[in-house]
Amino acid sequence: MSVQEPLLLSGIQHFAFCRRQWALIHIEQQWSENERTVDGMLFHRRVHDDTQFESRGDLLIARGLRIASQQLNIVGVCDAVEFHRDPSGIKLYGRDGKWSVYPVEYKKGASKINDADRLQLCAQAICLEEMLLCNIPEGSLFYGESRHREQVHFTDELRGQVLELLSEMRQMFERGYTPQAKQTKSCNACSLKETCLPRLNKLPKVSAYINQHVGEETS
Repeated sequence: MSVQEPLLLSGIQHFAFCRRQWALIHIEQQWSENERTVDGMLFHRRVHDDTQFESRGDLLIARGLRIASQQLNIVGVCDAVEFHRDPSGIKLYGRDGKWSVYPVEYKKGASKINDADRLQLCAQAICLEEMLLCNIPEGSLFYGESRHREQVHFTDELRGQVLELLSEMRQMFERGYTPQAKQTKSCNACSLKETCLPRLNKLPKVSAYINQHVGEETS
């Protein structure tokens, strides 16, 4: 096992959304709440009850399942993992028959154009594959706003993006590097807006200000 500190799997979603947000949270240990984050926390609290293990005939559901990958050196928690009875699946300790594995991630809001949520779910599948010695071709994202599941296929391309993001995250984490702010429309909804201060990045640089005024005095 790597002696490096494992990265948090949940950080993949932050990193894909905004490198600076990820660095502020996972490197600088800064965090602020807003209405969106509190709603999301309460939404996940109802899901992350790791005392729950439901059995519904040919369906088993484990909630708050802790996962890890030694290969990727990441740790995390799955909102829910469904085990469907499947003759081509895997054996589960204490259960008869064979089962296929299907991760489900719960999100408070609506489906996003970017792949941040899909990348997080794919990383969960990679961890589960390593832990359970199985193949997981797909999973789902459940969005609280639409009350609808979005199916996600874990393609080679999506898996490759996960590996690339984790490599970049590891490099930044080891350097302790926090990128400069780049203001976008998404900044308005970010709970770290007052910590990040993205608008300041649009102000003139101190060095440029000094050079300008020194030039005026010497001209």
